[in-house]
Amino acid sequence: MLNTEFVCQKHLDYCVAQATQTLAQLPDNSLIPRNIPPDEKKWNLVDYEDWTSGFWPGILWQLYEYTNDVAWKSKAEHYSQLLIPLSGRPAIDHDIGFQVYNSIGHGHRLTKNSAYKEILLKSAHSLADLFNPKVGTILSWPVMVEKMNWPHNTIIDNMINLELLFWAGRNGGSRALHDIAVKHAETTMNNHFREDCTTYHVVVYDPLTGKKIKGVTHQGYADDSLWARGQAWAIYGFTMVYRETDDARFLDFAQKVTDVYLERLPKDRIPYWDFDAPDILKQPRDASAAAATASALLELSAYVPDAEKAAYYRDQAVKMIQVLSTEAFQSRNQNSAFLLHSTGHYPNGSEIDYAIIYADYYYLEALLRLHKLQNKQAKD
Repeated sequence: MLNTEFVCQKHLDYCVAQATQTLAQLPDNSLIPRNIPPDEKKWNLVDYEDWTSGFWPGILWQLYEYTNDVAWKSKAEHYSQLLIPLSGRPAIDHDIGFQVYNSIGHGHRLTKNSAYKEILLKSAHSLADLFNPKVGTILSWPVMVEKMNWPHNTIIDNMINLELLFWAGRNGGSRALHDIAVKHAETTMNNHFREDCTTYHVVVYDPLTGKKIKGVTHQGYADDSLWARGQAWAIYGFTMVYRETDDARFLDFAQKVTDVYLERLPKDRIPYWDFDAPDILKQPRDASAAAATASALLELSAYVPDAEKAAYYRDQAVKMIQVLSTEAFQSRNQNSAFLLHSTGHYPNGSEIDYAIIYADYYYLEALLRLHKLQNKQAKD
């Protein structure tokens, strides 16, 4: 049974109010909110090429889904339109999935607009062009081939972008798109994780032989440390891959990467940015990792056949959402974001203890998923 004491509607209405404030504050409707520094009120804005550009229109589409208010639909359409140029050029990295599927993907789901379908299909084929069949994964960062001497690099974040390929494979695109997504997930499952099922951020491969060269980090504390958001991407990604394939290997693995994450969480269930960073109690948190994990756990719990374990995952997700919904993590009266205390790229000194747009996106998604589950339970 779900915790029915937590009232999703109250917090969904909070998201509506905060997003309304953001819209009123945006000075240029050709730019997109990305983050707000600590103790500041204004969003830093980016253009459509930024890797986070899809999350704001994705939030607007989800608010339209919640409210059924066409005003949100209109705003979502506007900001989604800004991203269309991404589909008309070769993918420069794996992020086209984050950018296009998390925005225009919602638009197509909610409106069935055929123009959106064509954009998604073009984007999927563009992403697939980064796939190396000898390695079995998509090249994540072409720029790092020379910059870091990573000849074929794949990051755990790339698991999220597979959803675009799966969608395209069953909506008029080539069957090869589905097969690429499966192969990428298989290769990642076999090479990206340590014996305890914790993930490397980056795995570097030989592009000619496909051999794994090394596992390293880019945004974590150390090569062998557990970067919190990386593990969240693994939980979310392998849950989604199971949904798309019905392959029990992926369901089993999703649980393994989830269990080690849950075992290592602090009592309030909001991770520090890296589980292995020194002097951990003084490290910044990452609300974005918590939000993505909570959303993923609500989905994963529906697939796990063991009723007791499924209930455990749901309970953990609800508790994460509850903590994220407290004054300690919400931006109320400080700025117009939904959540405070996310960490973007700590080693680079970037977005440390910020409000970040993708934390808001996954928090809203988690709230909507929980709201639907609670409504279903009330009807049953």
